[in-house]
Amino acid sequence: MAKRKILRFPDERLRRVSKKVTEFDDELFELLDDMRETMYANEGMGLAAPQVGVPIRVVVMDVNGNFFEFVNPEIIHQEGEQIDDEGCLSVGQFNDKVKRPYIVTVKAQDRLGNHYQITGEKYFARCVCHELDHLDGILFIDKSEHGKEYIEKHGKK
Repeated sequence: MAKRKILRFPDERLRRVSKKVTEFDDELFELLDDMRETMYANEGMGLAAPQVGVPIRVVVMDVNGNFFEFVNPEIIHQEGEQIDDEGCLSVGQFNDKVKRPYIVTVKAQDRLGNHYQITGEKYFARCVCHELDHLDGILFIDKSEHGKEYIEKHGKK
């Protein structure tokens, strides 16, 4: 396992739409392991592959001491609403309020390609939505209360 460099806004690679994973192999296993190490080393709750420069649909998360790996994740149900602060390893010290669903159900594959689905609420739902947004080139600052100002101030290289 190795820590990987986390891309920082305004790096344009963070804005790309990620491709579906089709190969469940040693390269994927290494990426997942590296992402886990990188997330923990940076004290994050989640990390998406695009954040380490790999444009594929892979996410790792740790919510309330439970570690999750999602390959090709898709939200298939959401309900309720919550508004709370979010931050991002790719944005830095800026935190801001974002509206998210309170409950989500995600279908995904594990590192071996097995299909599963899981439902969670509150922080799990917030983290899933945040990380899956990364797979489509969306950052929390695109949805946050003061994100527009942040983008205008920091969005130029």
